[in-house]
Amino acid sequence: MTRFERPERPAGKRPANSRGARGSRGARGGAPAAANGGARNVRKKPSSPATPPQEFTLPVSVTPALHAVESFDALDMPPALTKTLAAQGVIEPFPIQGATLPNSLAGRDILGRGRTGSGKTLAFGLALLARNAGRRAEPKAPLALVLVPTRELAQQVTDALTPYATAVNLRLTTVVGGMSIGRQAGSLRRGAEVLVATPGRLKDLIDRGDCTLARVGITVLDEADQMADMGFMPQVTALLKQVEPDGQRMLFSATLDKNIDKLVRMFLSDPVVHSVDPSAGAVTTMEHHVLHVLDETDKKAVALQIAARDGRVILFVDTKRGADRFAKRLLANGVRASALHGGRSQPQRNRTLDQFKNGQVTALVATNVAARGIHVDDLDLVVNVDPPTDHKDYLHRGGRTARAGESGSVVTLVLPEQKREMTRLMSDAGISPRTVRIKSGDEELTRITGAREPSGVPVVVEVPTPAAAQPKAKSRPRRGGGARRGGPRPRSRS
Repeated sequence: MTRFERPERPAGKRPANSRGARGSRGARGGAPAAANGGARNVRKKPSSPATPPQEFTLPVSVTPALHAVESFDALDMPPALTKTLAAQGVIEPFPIQGATLPNSLAGRDILGRGRTGSGKTLAFGLALLARNAGRRAEPKAPLALVLVPTRELAQQVTDALTPYATAVNLRLTTVVGGMSIGRQAGSLRRGAEVLVATPGRLKDLIDRGDCTLARVGITVLDEADQMADMGFMPQVTALLKQVEPDGQRMLFSATLDKNIDKLVRMFLSDPVVHSVDPSAGAVTTMEHHVLHVLDETDKKAVALQIAARDGRVILFVDTKRGADRFAKRLLANGVRASALHGGRSQPQRNRTLDQFKNGQVTALVATNVAARGIHVDDLDLVVNVDPPTDHKDYLHRGGRTARAGESGSVVTLVLPEQKREMTRLMSDAGISPRTVRIKSGDEELTRITGAREPSGVPVVVEVPTPAAAQPKAKSRPRRGGGARRGGPRPRSRS
């Protein structure tokens, strides 16, 4: 059997469209201002206790799964991929990779759950590339599709897979909102075997006649639960109906609740199911701290001192306006900070992330747009300045640290009126945090977070000046087109 041949499906073939249970997101209170702003940060209490999302009953495989492997050498992959893994320093497969790759390389549908940082990207990426090695796509007709919920995650997937795609001579392009749709259409016209896309922008390109999914034989949904939470389910369903009906489908996510039950029942046929760890995503190398603060004023002071620590930190707030205000306040007090949220253009967001990764920015003030899809090496602290309202948001915010076996801490600042809601959220997440009452300047605050007094001397984060003339790339595009200030704005949050 060749790599792209698919084993016969069991009797009944693909399940018919059935009504899967839809999970409810729960009532979200009014959006409080961030801890730095002048607006009041009063969280509305739900009229009734929110019901935590429940997991659906995972399907049972009819065809036995192949055994897991402990070495990439044991897999039927092109030698170029194995060589590139070694060159990238990837020596042994993570559990989710070792368990799913033997089956995905054989063409089986996959339903995989693993916490952030568990290696999901290579788990689907290596199989997708290996099974398409040696093939060539026609213009506008990719052979493999990776759907993701956010621009940041699309960029992370693209960066992770590019060296491997290059090794097997496959063209990879990315289409997301906030970038030039004309350049993305041009990349598709030149031909790309692998397409990484957010649902909104992909729909736009299909509607324009710049892309067809009729030749897509392998489809991956990465972080499908977030796509459901963000309201992309109708778009995702419509896109999946356009790919090859008997193609391979792989669904990977950090959580598997009833929001995505319908996708599994409609589009996965006799999938191999693998779960690295419980849906709560407990990470043994991650410490969780809940810091009770006296009032809003002291919360601002505590957040400022944490941001001034010696080392990088991501600070999550609720609103775009709050993120901008907090970043300005940090800069005015001597902390090299920048804001990251959906109101920034994609080039601005890319620049901010680059500055945070290289240390030019040490405090990244972010909304939930950064909760998935951002990978920063050696980040050991995440702070919820404004607590999340959903346990999944908490897990994915915290997933920016303690990645791939590294250690890290998640700290949440809680006002008196937020105590009950925070207790419920931690229970839903299956986490028992260390709780302490603190105030600004406490030694315990310094011990937990490295907090210190800021210098008070205003600083400015330099904005890189683009080169005067950028020659057009003659090689295949890595990110599906550059930035154009006049380009179309993103659809929804994609």
